[in-house]
Amino acid sequence: MQLRVTVPADRTEQVRDLFAGDPGTAHLAVLPGAAVAPAGDLVVADVARESADALVSALRDLGVDRDGGIAMVAVDAAVSSAARRAEERAPGDGADAVVWEQVVRTTDAESSLSVSYLAFLTIATLLAAVAIINDSAILVIGAMVLGPEFAPLAALAVAVLHRRPSVLRQAAVSLLVGFAVAIAVTTLAVLVGRGLGWFGTELLTAERPETGFITAPDRWSVVVAVLAGVAGVLSLTSAKSGALVGVFISVTTVPAAADMAVSLALGGGTELLRAATQLGINLVGILVAALATLAVQRAVWHRMPRTVPKVERVGA
Repeated sequence: MQLRVTVPADRTEQVRDLFAGDPGTAHLAVLPGAAVAPAGDLVVADVARESADALVSALRDLGVDRDGGIAMVAVDAAVSSAARRAEERAPGDGADAVVWEQVVRTTDAESSLSVSYLAFLTIATLLAAVAIINDSAILVIGAMVLGPEFAPLAALAVAVLHRRPSVLRQAAVSLLVGFAVAIAVTTLAVLVGRGLGWFGTELLTAERPETGFITAPDRWSVVVAVLAGVAGVLSLTSAKSGALVGVFISVTTVPAAADMAVSLALGGGTELLRAATQLGINLVGILVAALATLAVQRAVWHRMPRTVPKVERVGA
């Protein structure tokens, strides 16, 4: 990773020594007076991912985040013998290393109640409703991939573990409001379709071999939710995020919300209860698994040898 640090001039020497003393640092550059806002010096370092978390923590102890700034950028490839040596010297494996501040910031940003978040969740729920009405497994999968609900679930787990109440509130609001809006809009859309005569209450008793699993919660629903929560967190915290697509496809949160909307519009009380149960199982299962996975990761990573020199905390 590359750490780009804006440093007050009175702490530049400490920051330079911090990087220079860490065996995970590959390249280091100091540009005196290069920072304009806030004023100070600019320190740029390419470091092994395994060292990044401890370095960021030490920089925060120096008050750099308060009086300057720290930017983290993922380096896709570094053609350098110094980079190779830094990765060899740093403890652990780069793919497994967790940069906690990056995880907190990422989940915070992606779980905000934005227009795009509401739009994606609503479109995904509408798409899932179409899938239920037409009994289409392909459309269900599409809705699962499109749904953005894993971000606030991950943010809830991160916020609880790292005691970030502001992130916790934001994620909870995004999750509750997001599903409420998506279900409400989808219910209205289903009512319109019913009013146009496209379908009727016969859907509630129709055979649905491709999508009937949505309202059939059982022990396997718990197993899938737990496994998805573990896989999702590992994808989020590691350098390998491609597995998140598999997480989206494996859980029926959005389809369950869509089935709730269809049941509300068509008056199916029993169907509504089963869909709500499925949604609740998935949300709780993912959250509990995410919390447990993050706790284990933090415990394991804290046992790794610390290579970053100790620094004296600078008061506020």
